[in-house]
Amino acid sequence: MAASRVLLLLSGRPVSPSFVQSVCRLLGAGPGFGPWPTHCGFKRGRLVLSDRPFPGASTTLPLQRPPFCPFVALDQQQLRARGSELPTNRGVDLGVAVILQSSDQTVLLTRRTSTLSLSPNLWVPPGGHVELDEELLDGGLRELWEESGLQLPQDQFSWVPLGLWESAYPPRLSWGLPKYHHIILYLLVVSQESQQQLQARIQPNPNEVSAFMWLGPDVAAAVATMEDGTETSRHLSQELPPSILIVELKEDGGARPLALPVSTLLRTTPTTDEGKERVSSGTKFALRLWLQHLGR
Repeated sequence: MAASRVLLLLSGRPVSPSFVQSVCRLLGAGPGFGPWPTHCGFKRGRLVLSDRPFPGASTTLPLQRPPFCPFVALDQQQLRARGSELPTNRGVDLGVAVILQSSDQTVLLTRRTSTLSLSPNLWVPPGGHVELDEELLDGGLRELWEESGLQLPQDQFSWVPLGLWESAYPPRLSWGLPKYHHIILYLLVVSQESQQQLQARIQPNPNEVSAFMWLGPDVAAAVATMEDGTETSRHLSQELPPSILIVELKEDGGARPLALPVSTLLRTTPTTDEGKERVSSGTKFALRLWLQHLGR
């Protein structure tokens, strides 16, 4: 098995979770949806997590999983019956995603291309894997540059870790057994540049990105709460404009503004067909954390 990227400290004992083990469950998560406060230590290319303080822990972050997480749904009997269909030679991977905030308090989301084998057509913040020799912030900034073409001068931004998300793909057992298992660390990176200044420098990678947009707090609040189906989420959605402006890449290499129906952003994973355009559940979690950071 490759070197573990996510390490757990359980009663002080280091444990490398296997691919089929729920990290939330190992850390003592109950039957609810979370989030659960988790003590974190950041090392080069690695994340150390525990349900209690430990030497080297630098912060405590909320850890959450979706209610339809396949690693919770797969009980031990199912695992034994279908074990040959699941990866056995790797553990839980580590990813990082950047919530890039402009100086006028909007955040960047990108739409993954329809040709990607992993999470096509999803609206997500720029992100991806962290290399073994990378600091977590450096990995996030590298992914931001690779996907959007944006390089941020070191003296023109601040950053803070927001939270952790246990991610699987496919995200639901009804779409097939999971092939990928990640813990995603969401980083809030606050730029001193405005949305207009940042947009003027964006050069999306067409191999990974098919469109991008900027969300303000009002639209983000409706998108972030829509998954729970509460009265608050329905009220927020009713106050939204019918569409939001995005920038879509064209086949000739150019780009065009496009009005995207807000209803597209309000789709939920449990009620949407696989591969259909929507905002990922993890992104909605990160948007909720961003709004809390703003005091909304």
